[in-house]
Amino acid sequence: MRKARGLDQMRKPERIIQVINGLKADIVVLQEADKRLGARPSALPPQMIEADTDFALVDVSLNDVSIGWHGNAVLARKGLDVCNVDRLDLPGLEPRGAVRVQLDVGAGLTVVAAHLGLRRRDRRAQLAKLNKDTSQDTHCVIAGDFNEWSTTKGFEPLAARFDTYSPGRSFHARRPIAGLDRFALTTGVTLRDAGVDQSPLARVASDHLPIWSDITIPAATC
Repeated sequence: MRKARGLDQMRKPERIIQVINGLKADIVVLQEADKRLGARPSALPPQMIEADTDFALVDVSLNDVSIGWHGNAVLARKGLDVCNVDRLDLPGLEPRGAVRVQLDVGAGLTVVAAHLGLRRRDRRAQLAKLNKDTSQDTHCVIAGDFNEWSTTKGFEPLAARFDTYSPGRSFHARRPIAGLDRFALTTGVTLRDAGVDQSPLARVASDHLPIWSDITIPAATC
């Protein structure tokens, strides 16, 4: 969400809220949700999330001004039971992190919000770390900005457990030429449909277009 700054260079958190609501999702993963300097205050006021959406903010921050961890924030539709949150430091030249959120739905679902690095060797190391950190999660989705321009290279650390999908070209929002934003699903998670939000509002709200996926997981067993 580029800290709520749109292509018109105006910072409008209310515009981001409109785009989020338009997705009609159960789980929303955001990157660059916090401003970069100082204590990294949120670019999306928590009170606006509470008042203007049907989402609850998953508590992933370590302070009282950010809503994310390394800019990664997670919103869960009210009524969904979040049973565990982990903050994951990722290796590489730049400071990067991800958040692992476990949900009590069906047979259990883990959602990892990630914003990977700019260098492929760092991204490979980061994906290897995420694969290791989710090794006990049967039903897992890694979602976010993978920063990978190739459609075939760079995903090798996930290949044994995950299928990686690009729903379409999401960057740059003004003229999409690359599918940098992706979902990686363990083999126990079924992808029913996926796409890119190309609405007029999404095209100006950030430099990336939002991607979405419709998934199913097995039902809980006694």
